[in-house]
Amino acid sequence: MKAKRSDNFDKFANKKKGSAIKEEYRQEKKQAKKDSRAAGEAARQRKKDIERGIAVEPVGNNKKGGFDKKGGYAKKEFVTGPTKYGALQKSSSPRANKRTPASMDRADAKRTASIGKVTANDDMPYEQMPLNKYIAHAGTCGRREAAELVKSGHITVNGDTVLEPGYKVQYKDVVRLKGKVLQLQVTPVYILLNKPKDYICTANDPEGRKTVLDIIKNATTQRMFPVGRLDRNTTGVLILTNDGDLAQKLTHPSYEIKKIYEVTLDKPVTKADMESIAAGIELEDGFIAADAVSYLSNTSKNVIGIEIHSGRNRIVRRIFEHLGYDVRHLDRVMFANLTKKNVDRGKWRFLAEKEVRTLKFLNKSFTRKASK
Repeated sequence: MKAKRSDNFDKFANKKKGSAIKEEYRQEKKQAKKDSRAAGEAARQRKKDIERGIAVEPVGNNKKGGFDKKGGYAKKEFVTGPTKYGALQKSSSPRANKRTPASMDRADAKRTASIGKVTANDDMPYEQMPLNKYIAHAGTCGRREAAELVKSGHITVNGDTVLEPGYKVQYKDVVRLKGKVLQLQVTPVYILLNKPKDYICTANDPEGRKTVLDIIKNATTQRMFPVGRLDRNTTGVLILTNDGDLAQKLTHPSYEIKKIYEVTLDKPVTKADMESIAAGIELEDGFIAADAVSYLSNTSKNVIGIEIHSGRNRIVRRIFEHLGYDVRHLDRVMFANLTKKNVDRGKWRFLAEKEVRTLKFLNKSFTRKASK
């Protein structure tokens, strides 16, 4: 049975030591600095809102209103959870806005726990964000290092040097580190789509035609774009992502990204034409040669497999049209190292982490050789 502690022991245990008193003093001093920063931020925010034409209401400790002890002010509504990931929620109570940076980080981590399920507001990813957090999310460094960069005078916001790490960065503010513009990193999303016919590879179409983004609209709310576009009548493997660096690599000629197509033609292709495609032909925009070409059937000579790394517009169709053939159907069966295996026409899937990693290092030696 657990013995009950005596009152004297409780008094001893609960008595404040000298170190505790010093710590309490330090915390009070820290809070005073925090309040001072908040007062300065509130004043700057008030000035910005007045310049933008936003109506503000003074608040204070009396019914007539006025500034409170911290020099703050209130709007008619408070914003809860300003985050780069989700839409803002509004509350009539200021209590809802009292979220610590740690709790916001945990919430953000939970939102990004599963790739492809992240929510985002493309038009306004966040309303405001502490400057050091903004720098960290731009991928420059951690928050502590970011705070030191700010205090050292290396950061400007809209051309003005800011020395306060907690300065609230507004949406569309331009943040620069030593003159270089910083941009927030988004959660990367990678999707493989088996593109069906009659869909176009654009974000939107003035004519109201169906786009590939219509197919993946429930996959993520990140702003996606197709990589290695296919024309309306071409089907097969298509990658969609919001990773601009990877997209540029997969479409840059120096990486020689492999693409394999299955081509169905209106008539059998002669052996002489197959040899011409392999050796290379001269088109209106220059010379082109297939990396490999072969019949896909011993009986039907009008179904051809062709491997090519050129990214020129409609290149496969133009090769066969140049030789007098009409392309009845064109299907991309491989792009880079990805195939449409286990992905039905019109369906999609997220790329596995290993597949993404392979894409990022694919043919990297090609560019090293070219640079020598």
